[in-house]
Amino acid sequence: MIMSKEELIQNIEVARERLNTSIDHEDGEVIYLRSVELDKLIEQYIEAGY
Repeated sequence: MIMSKEELIQNIEVARERLNTSIDHEDGEVIYLRSVELDKLIEQYIEAGY
């Protein structure tokens, strides 16, 4: 599924906030999974050439 630039940016921001919250309140596994989620979104953004 190809997302628009705006959708990707919004999803990256949401994932970043979730990761930041996780760092303060969750265990290492949750933090890792949310970090991977954020990395994948950033990778999509870069691959799309935005």
